[in-house]
Amino acid sequence: MSLFSFIPYKKFPEYYDVCSNTGILKFKKASYREYGDSYFMEEYQAQYKKTYYEDEANLRGLAVRRIEVLRSFFENKQAGKKLLEIGSAAGFFLDEARKTGFSVQGLELSEREVEYSKVTLGLDVEKKSVLDIPRENFKNSLDVIAAFFVLEHISDVESVWERLGHWTKSGGVIFLAVPSFFGPSFQTNPEEWFRTHPGDHFFDYDLRSLKKLLSSLGFTVKYARPMSYHPSRDLGLLGRLPVLGYKFYSDRFCYGDTIQVAAIKK
Repeated sequence: MSLFSFIPYKKFPEYYDVCSNTGILKFKKASYREYGDSYFMEEYQAQYKKTYYEDEANLRGLAVRRIEVLRSFFENKQAGKKLLEIGSAAGFFLDEARKTGFSVQGLELSEREVEYSKVTLGLDVEKKSVLDIPRENFKNSLDVIAAFFVLEHISDVESVWERLGHWTKSGGVIFLAVPSFFGPSFQTNPEEWFRTHPGDHFFDYDLRSLKKLLSSLGFTVKYARPMSYHPSRDLGLLGRLPVLGYKFYSDRFCYGDTIQVAAIKK
């Protein structure tokens, strides 16, 4: 039985179909692009006003914070635990995870980032898509699968989620970061959301849809937080709250334009 069954989304049928099983949204206008070296140079710099490598200290700091979340799942007994990152970029997250004892592997499409990961950092990274790996290769063998702002780019949603569920062992963790439609942009300013929606994002998630989807694969969500707070984007009543009140609500309900979610397999 398929995990996904899409029907027109009542509110914005010209833009979205919605999965009747999980609630994830399928963007009708998405199209595939090549994910090569350009993102880490021109596109990253255009978005963040610095190159990917110039931002290394910040990216490593984010990696350390994410690893602290993961370590809590293993009660700081992560030595030797197998961790696979899908879309590992230059390997900063993998490198920091390795420092704490994880046994790490990565999958990355950019040839330049694969070379940097392997030659400069000495990491085990392959230039492959997650869909290039046969479903049976990692069967029930991984303690952690990490994917940060990757899943929304994959058009074959069925195959990628089947792999995530199939590869994670009992007691293992999936740790994700994704754009979320339960945040100030989509909820209070959908015109701007659609105007700026990346054309290569095939699917959009929120915490509720992820909980349903992960539950169907045998996972229970144990951690969920917005990645940042943007009350200035909120054109509704929440945007009028004091900053601390806005952050409290956002943390309580995982309300944000981008979110992080970690789930453990039963």
